[in-house]
Amino acid sequence: MSKFIVAGLTQIETIVKVNKIPIQYAPFLSLKDAIQTAAGGDAFNISLALKWLGNDVEFMTVVGKLQNLGIFNPPDRRVSLSTDYVLPIMKETPTEVLIFDKQRRQQKFEDLKDIRDAEYDMTLLEPIINDCDMVFLSNANFCRSFIPYVKDYNKKLAVKIHQFEVEKEIYNEDFLKNADILYFSDNTIEDDPFEFIKSTAAKYDPDIIILGQEAGGLILYDRDREINVHFDPVKSVAVVNNAGSGNATFACFLHYYLKSKDSVDAIRKALIFASHKIGFLGTSYGFMTEEQLAQWENLIYNPRDVSRWI
Repeated sequence: MSKFIVAGLTQIETIVKVNKIPIQYAPFLSLKDAIQTAAGGDAFNISLALKWLGNDVEFMTVVGKLQNLGIFNPPDRRVSLSTDYVLPIMKETPTEVLIFDKQRRQQKFEDLKDIRDAEYDMTLLEPIINDCDMVFLSNANFCRSFIPYVKDYNKKLAVKIHQFEVEKEIYNEDFLKNADILYFSDNTIEDDPFEFIKSTAAKYDPDIIILGQEAGGLILYDRDREINVHFDPVKSVAVVNNAGSGNATFACFLHYYLKSKDSVDAIRKALIFASHKIGFLGTSYGFMTEEQLAQWENLIYNPRDVSRWI
């Protein structure tokens, strides 16, 4: 078991399944088992996935002043997260509405409220950071304050860049310069994916870069192994919705990479983990334990033929 500190964006997500995007206007639609509201966001989903895999997780985030923290631990879920470091200091909790259709097309509406003005109480971090094995940050503005502590205590830093845009790269430089492991999604990246990774690696020199490509799989860059390789997605269960697959992939990768330092094996396991997760509606549902993942791995891969992944 490893100990993670996870800090970043948390939001309330409403996911709606429709027949087709764009939606044809109608004054009223009755949808059965097609709308779900739950906690989500990078920090929450990463924390929950790491917890399912057996890690000790300190979940550090900011929410609205009137937010009921019970939403983070519904009574029917086997795994729970401590909310000791969830600070209700915002006017309102960030929210997102995600609409998706049968062709897996989706459209997001995000309202981050006043998160850019939120300031985390850093006196809560210093007593616990020395005992952690890795710090995960999303690129929320309040997470910048964590970076000096991560560097002072010589901790590994993993960063997930939320909605990267080249014209706003300067906003993310604090995170990009200091991260050991970076995760991007390619949905806002227009450059050739391999060239984007090469230029990012040359500029910021992280150990690992993962570029998620949604239904297309992902690209793994490992500086020390000198690889920049595409991996196809794994198909294990029927796909319901791929929202949250990036968080699931990254969390599982961090879990196994921290244990083994083998990026290829960690990404192989992460693809299985994510493939199971997208069989569920909701970004915080469908996570597996290590034991469940091992069972799926035995079903999907021949463990004697790992060479084809390198």
